[in-house]
Amino acid sequence: MNFDPRITLVRDGVADARLEGVLKATRFVAARTGQVISPAAALRAAPDARAEQLDQLLFGETFERLETSGDFVLGQASRDGYVGWVEAADLSDTAVAPTHWVSALRAYAFEAPSIKAPARGPLSLNALVAIEEETETLARDARIGWIARTHLTPVGRVLDDPAAIAVAHLGAPYLWGGRESTGLDCSGLILQALMACGLTCPRDSDQQEALGAPAPADALQRGDLVFWKGHVAMMVDAERMVHANAFHMAVAMEPLAEARARIAQRGGGEPIAFRRP
Repeated sequence: MNFDPRITLVRDGVADARLEGVLKATRFVAARTGQVISPAAALRAAPDARAEQLDQLLFGETFERLETSGDFVLGQASRDGYVGWVEAADLSDTAVAPTHWVSALRAYAFEAPSIKAPARGPLSLNALVAIEEETETLARDARIGWIARTHLTPVGRVLDDPAAIAVAHLGAPYLWGGRESTGLDCSGLILQALMACGLTCPRDSDQQEALGAPAPADALQRGDLVFWKGHVAMMVDAERMVHANAFHMAVAMEPLAEARARIAQRGGGEPIAFRRP
């Protein structure tokens, strides 16, 4: 049986103990749950700060820790299942259950219950916080500080328009493997938009092709996804789409017809799938 290495917690013969009897490994180790304590943490292909960024984890997301190499921890992101290396300094050894999530595009956390206090962040959309104390306008997560209550939503409540969320990222720089509001890639944008609406979404565009049901190519609607090989965009309406892309090096909105012509002319071919999440 073949396993996708992107989402299977095994490296160099060491595997998550939950995979014993499922695949072969020289050693099985019980993974321990940790949690991201930085505004965002890079998940890399190797235990090296210069290694390729495959994904990002956001504040409060959990990470199943398998083993340590120098300053890095090998593990698996609980939210999208991606496997890779995260700097140990970005992680706690334990996890606190979240009470709220960041529903604004980005939010700052202040050291004291005052917007004039030194700030940390920004925290990006979908970051998870555990609120212990509130004032009329601010709420405190003990690990990072006081956050505007208007930027938070209780866990269990979600938004309802993924396209609006994607459009809110217009102008954000393109960043390979990025998920934070200050830089993301094509599939990261889709993941962030769908997750904020309570929809489960895998990390990469080829995995996202399995979402939902086929959409009619001649009758696309708001929220539909358009896939090329290695790329994905979301429709804003029947004619326009929004996507993080390396042509604009940013999140941009443009007519689907124009994007199709340009991508084909540059060797990217025609769309390979249309899906309705």
